[in-house]
Amino acid sequence: MTHEGADTATVSEVGEARLLEAFLPGATTDGPHVEVGPGDDCAVVTTPGGRVVMTTDTLTLDQDFRTVWPSGVRTSGTDLGHKCAAQNLADVAAMGAVPTAVVVSLTLPGDTPVAWVTEFAAGLSRAFENLGARECALVGGDLGRGEELSITATVLGRCEQSPVLRSGARTGGVLVHAGVLGCAAAGLDALQSPVPGSWDALPADERRELHTAQLRPQPPVTAGRELARAGATAMLDVSDGLLKDAGRIARASGVRIDVDPGALEPDVTRLRRAGEAAGVDPWQWVLTGGEDHGLLAVLPVDSRLPPGVRAIGSCAPADPAGGRHRDGPTPDPRPGTDAPSPAVTIAGQAPAEWLGRDVVEGWDHFEP
Repeated sequence: MTHEGADTATVSEVGEARLLEAFLPGATTDGPHVEVGPGDDCAVVTTPGGRVVMTTDTLTLDQDFRTVWPSGVRTSGTDLGHKCAAQNLADVAAMGAVPTAVVVSLTLPGDTPVAWVTEFAAGLSRAFENLGARECALVGGDLGRGEELSITATVLGRCEQSPVLRSGARTGGVLVHAGVLGCAAAGLDALQSPVPGSWDALPADERRELHTAQLRPQPPVTAGRELARAGATAMLDVSDGLLKDAGRIARASGVRIDVDPGALEPDVTRLRRAGEAAGVDPWQWVLTGGEDHGLLAVLPVDSRLPPGVRAIGSCAPADPAGGRHRDGPTPDPRPGTDAPSPAVTIAGQAPAEWLGRDVVEGWDHFEP
């Protein structure tokens, strides 16, 4: 599949979804051992002993993290080891699988202290233990020299049952969430705020908690297996924002997801004082902020919620002309408007209508 201007456009001009449209058709994505290819949180391959899920992610200096933030906070090797583990473990959990092994590639400038490498390894290993991935171990990787610090990890996991994909949501299903929403986004804003600044109005201990939410997120890794056992038909890791990631489930499944704002009030209340200090509506963080790495899933209406899991919405029929879409906008316009019908609504309304203002649904790596 191609799009107009594909030969001359740059990645920052097309965004992540259209970049995938350009990349995937030219790649070999099937084979005798591939059960699930690109499109979910993990790929799934078959082996003589069963199914294996796998995922990979990269952290790059000044794109995904900073060593020193405008707030003066420094990111340690331990922080990055934890974050590297957290974001990859969450992807495996989102398939309903159990993390088992990780390989890590470090690209290091020549002046990187050896102590930083030791801290990184310790942070990675502690995260396995602290996040409930006790079967997971570092089994290899690569060390190389480069101009900028970059970390790439690939995590494998075992499936105890069929993997939970994004495409299994059905009309009448219950949208559920495990973890927190908005805290990492608020922490990012706090880290990026110069000192002194507006964030000084927030008590120091609350600022530190938000910093930690961004630097060392706490995905509910064990909840992934519990949600799969409870009958989850669709699931993913909320890495790019609730609205954006819910839209991914909706489009992959051919449904519309309706979010219950009342179910999110505790998240908004938790961030109210931070929002007042920063001059930000906390709904912005809760609805569009990523990197908390909670789990968003759809359960049958009669399923029992596992501990730590809450219902936050429901699945409704998609507009008849909507069909199924990978990540792009649903093309059918709403009656009487030129706007596309939303894949995700809040209390039955398009997010911008419910909020009373335009809203960017979440993070895109390639948007300016």
